[in-house]
Amino acid sequence: MRQITRRRFLALGAGAIVALGSNGPTWAADIVANDTKPDPIAAISLDEKIGQMLLVGFRGNYLDSSNPIVDAISNLHIGGVILFDNPDPSIGNIGSPEQLRSLTTSLQALATTRLFVALDQEGGNVARLNPRNGFPFLPSQQYLGGLGDTSLTRSYADATASTLREHGINLNLAPVVDLNVNPSNPVIGALGRSFSADPEVVADQSFEVIAAHLQRRIFCALKHFPGHGSSQTDSHLGFVDVTNTWSPIELEPYRRIIGWGMRMAIMTAHIFNANLDPDLPATLSRRTITGLLREQLRFDGVIITDDMQMQAITDFYPFEQAVGLTVKAGVDIINIGNNLLYGPDTAARAVAAIRGLVERGEIPPERIDQSYSRIMRLKALF
Repeated sequence: MRQITRRRFLALGAGAIVALGSNGPTWAADIVANDTKPDPIAAISLDEKIGQMLLVGFRGNYLDSSNPIVDAISNLHIGGVILFDNPDPSIGNIGSPEQLRSLTTSLQALATTRLFVALDQEGGNVARLNPRNGFPFLPSQQYLGGLGDTSLTRSYADATASTLREHGINLNLAPVVDLNVNPSNPVIGALGRSFSADPEVVADQSFEVIAAHLQRRIFCALKHFPGHGSSQTDSHLGFVDVTNTWSPIELEPYRRIIGWGMRMAIMTAHIFNANLDPDLPATLSRRTITGLLREQLRFDGVIITDDMQMQAITDFYPFEQAVGLTVKAGVDIINIGNNLLYGPDTAARAVAAIRGLVERGEIPPERIDQSYSRIMRLKALF
């Protein structure tokens, strides 16, 4: 298999934009200003477009008609699912390699548009596929970054991507590109999730992970933008303020990787940083998502939220308000991941909330079309 170098990575990224632009819903209009062909997006219902903007968790490691995810895929047209491991088969989605292949096949069979099937396979403490459920051990990013051997990182990443593809996973919510500036950080440094405190090391190691996945047609989502490495608390558990600990160097891995042509996906952090937005955490902040990531760093790939059921969001924002703010901020995919908290009507509530904002004129239909276009452009590369 031919290796993807940075030059080929850049060329492939740009080529995908051009090639898909000539076929994709809104990109044709961007490339050929006077094109008079009907816009394919016009034939897609608003609810279907909104459905594609949802990445949803669910309980259980097999499907039956009573599982809410069946209706969410079949009737709400959600764009993706996220899988978790748990020893309890009524809660966790991953029990064994054979079971996982069967589950992902069943999920895709329900969808009229191919699903994103996502999980977090970073390595070390955060690896949903692990020896407990019959998969190989994957070392942590901190361990690999400490070794400094990019060829070894590429080898592990290639094996990981191969395993994901074999078992029906097409979106890895990794690598973590947070800088290890606070080694005692309870959610990053203390768990060994960061390659290094050096942005060059983080970018170089992350490139190997992304390129190996891309070689296998598996997408990656860099996380957690604009940087969670300096935090002193965990956004899973409540409010996280990095105003006095965050520094612009935490953007450097994103700047480098985007500059190399990475146009797949980036995941947001629920951190609050008054230097970037005095009112809202990053996931809900137009200043951070559109102003910084889209306009300053010039990222035009898919932006995914971290789990909207984390307490940094749920403790301060009602569900419908939070969902609306993410869309207004410029996010493309809303991650409703925690399958312990997910209710049978959660996806329907999200669709209804966004539809209501569009119908009331608070969000223009073109904003939904932008996200739908980015999502479908990425899915066309499956």
